[in-house]
Amino acid sequence: MTNLRDVPPQAAAPENRGAAGRWVALAVLCVSLLIVTLDNTILNVALPTLVKELGATTTQLQWIVDAYALVFAGLMLVAGSAADRFGRRRVFTAGLAVFGVTSAWAAYSGSTGMLIAARAGMGVGAAMMMPATLSIITDLFRDPGERRRAIGMWAATSGLGIAIGPVAGGLLLEHFWWGSVFWVNIPFAAVGLVCATLLVPESRNSAVLRPDPGGSVLSIVGLGLVLWAVIEAPVRGWTSAVVLGAGGGGLVVLVGFALWERASTHPMLNLDFFRERRFSIATSSVSLAMFGLFGALFVLTQYLQFSLGYSALETGVRILPVAGLLAVVAPLSPLLVRWAGTKAVVGTGLVAVSGGLWQLSAADVSATYGDMLPGMLLLGLGAGLVVPAALDSLMGTLPQGDTGVGSATNGVAVQLGGALGVAVIGSLLATRYQDRMGPPLAPYHLPHDVSDSVLGSLGGALALAGRVGGTAGRMLAELARSAFVSGMGLGLTVGAAVAAGGAVLAFIALPSRPRQHRPADPSGD
Repeated sequence: MTNLRDVPPQAAAPENRGAAGRWVALAVLCVSLLIVTLDNTILNVALPTLVKELGATTTQLQWIVDAYALVFAGLMLVAGSAADRFGRRRVFTAGLAVFGVTSAWAAYSGSTGMLIAARAGMGVGAAMMMPATLSIITDLFRDPGERRRAIGMWAATSGLGIAIGPVAGGLLLEHFWWGSVFWVNIPFAAVGLVCATLLVPESRNSAVLRPDPGGSVLSIVGLGLVLWAVIEAPVRGWTSAVVLGAGGGGLVVLVGFALWERASTHPMLNLDFFRERRFSIATSSVSLAMFGLFGALFVLTQYLQFSLGYSALETGVRILPVAGLLAVVAPLSPLLVRWAGTKAVVGTGLVAVSGGLWQLSAADVSATYGDMLPGMLLLGLGAGLVVPAALDSLMGTLPQGDTGVGSATNGVAVQLGGALGVAVIGSLLATRYQDRMGPPLAPYHLPHDVSDSVLGSLGGALALAGRVGGTAGRMLAELARSAFVSGMGLGLTVGAAVAAGGAVLAFIALPSRPRQHRPADPSGD
């Protein structure tokens, strides 16, 4: 365990800054973090627009979303370790700069390939920001009660980003081009850079181990292969040699990553953390909740626009109850933990996520927004309960000097869970959609590019139906909408089962009360 003599004075005694200084620094960190979560929901609302403007298929949409999440998750552990070693504020501000530059690149991308690359670059910046913010907060707020309130505010900020993202995205798309949903990040990044430099204290762990580039490469390659296999399976076939080879190879690489970390004298991720159930089960719970939430948002934004006919702004307003309830519930979750315990709050939250996904999976082509609303509210309620409660449990197990890597592990759980949710739920949707669309269209021998567009996304099919018109166009549109809703139901049903499994795990294995980590003895004993 790192003792206080290993930490510079400003990190060892954050109370010297005074309560006001700590809360001002927290506000700066939270506002800067807003753009990371804002970007996720703004992009979801823009997905149908990318189908129309760039001709993106469902598979390409998954990569546009998951390129960000994959790099984010793959680099976050390295970034957390770097923040502990080189300075948390330094890494945070560097991440802000990278995020702003790559957001400008994304805004002016001229193809899906360039946009995917820019999104990966944004993931680099986000990976540098996320763990640094949480580790700075944990370092500033040593008192357990204050730390809970600060983490609740941090989680609420994430919820606020999710809440305002859909409406902001809809407003921007109503008045500007699709790239404006990325361009909006730039002023946030610029203001955040100035304020963080002036108001956020620097802190580091001078005893942190040296970097682990081998572990970083193995984690990114392993996760990348697994996600590639899941996303590409609907196009190439779930049993194709290339998909099975990539998926199996990714799992082998991830096993190699675990063995590497176990044998390394300076591991990127200390696997001993996972011996503590408060850490391992809390991390799993966050990941499973995000699996359902991100996967649902990926399909619902398309459903609301393509199937129910809402505009981007109207869709943003209708997604708002999910994010708004999450933002309201998140700050209350730590209070509920004090009353009912971590096990009850996290388990109940995952039950709510599962119930919401199950209710949404029952939608058919005649469903209305009112039919979908109860399930969406359950999603927001569940996520708002799970994330702060599990995060407090996770962070409460860590030595003070390991907060950067520990908070990065939480960030990996969020991004990896979300990426897998988009990949799995999106791929199940695409598979069912293609299975329902392929046979009826086969006798017509459509040109290859037209067939790819129709089978690639609901938006492509509706565009062709509009050009054809008449009875044939109407029949094609009805077939496409029915196939999409069927695929959405399949994907959300699987998501509900995953969240239900997480709830069982939490109720059985997660301790009821978070253990407060004993501060290091200043004497070094």
